[in-house]
Amino acid sequence: MTLPFAVEAWHWLALGVALAALEIVLPGAVLIWFGAAAFCVGGLLLLAPETSLGTQLLAFAILAPLWLGAGLWWRKRGAATSEAAVNIGAGRLIGQRGKLETALENGRGEMRLGDSIWPVSGPDLPQGSNVVVTAVDGALLIVSPEA
Repeated sequence: MTLPFAVEAWHWLALGVALAALEIVLPGAVLIWFGAAAFCVGGLLLLAPETSLGTQLLAFAILAPLWLGAGLWWRKRGAATSEAAVNIGAGRLIGQRGKLETALENGRGEMRLGDSIWPVSGPDLPQGSNVVVTAVDGALLIVSPEA
């Protein structure tokens, strides 16, 4: 394959920058990995400027899916470790201990956690009883007497 110009390292580096910039505009987290492959080929040309165009294209064809696979693996691995802390709402209160602000009568009452008063459900207990949050139903905390 012959081009009317020689492909130089800056061409690949510019392609890497363009793909990284497109990643900001387009969703998907895919183009950044192709940009990384282009940066690698640009680096290869900086180290070995006599590399043929065929070898450059082969290197890009090999590196792009490798970078993409590594990026997808990294994203999946990161999601598995951080997913539990996202959007759990009142579920974060499970295990919290506190005192009843109002008596639990007919299965309903209120307790204070931090600076908030929460509606609670559980067995009938007098005001001031120590309770622990065992479950959550929307914004309703399910409590039981503290052991």
